[in-house]
Amino acid sequence: MSLGSFVGDAKSLPLRPLAAGAESPQSTRKSHVRSNPTAFIGIILIACGAFAQSADKNTRVDRILILKSAHTMTLENSGQPLKTYKVALGGQPVGAKKQQGDHKTPEGVYIIDAKNPHSQFYEALHLSYPNSEDRTQARKLGVSPGGDVEIHGLGKKYGWIGAGHRLSDWTDGCIAVTNEEIEEIFRLVPTGTPVDIRP
Repeated sequence: MSLGSFVGDAKSLPLRPLAAGAESPQSTRKSHVRSNPTAFIGIILIACGAFAQSADKNTRVDRILILKSAHTMTLENSGQPLKTYKVALGGQPVGAKKQQGDHKTPEGVYIIDAKNPHSQFYEALHLSYPNSEDRTQARKLGVSPGGDVEIHGLGKKYGWIGAGHRLSDWTDGCIAVTNEEIEEIFRLVPTGTPVDIRP
């Protein structure tokens, strides 16, 4: 269970006032918090929850893990998952990208080498594909490895589609999320973040 879900559960704790006459005359000066441990714990956890939510807004991602077979992208900090998104991939989602135009999403370790707030796909994080291994492989095959692989949104024109875009893999080899999701990702992920893309 993550801290966020734990705090979320804590917010649902019943904060009931004591029933009339529940306290003896000797305990009338006791505070509601002291006489109701559940309420006390709930208040503390809610306070912690407010702090956690505030801290989360300032958290920066230090690694992105993409599992192509699961169609998931997880943002991580210090080895701990922060948030996981469902994604759409290249039109040929199985197998690593070999050459330009094969509609495959790469597999390997890259970095976010640029951020484009004015992408045609709304906002985009550019990956350092092709890396040296990709270039070597393409040379052996006598082809161009291609480029311009990004994590991006849907664009202003198609933002209304929302999560429905995930019904099929439609990109030319990129990783796509909704416009609302890319706004969050764009804010949390700095340039230089490693991206591990696995089959």
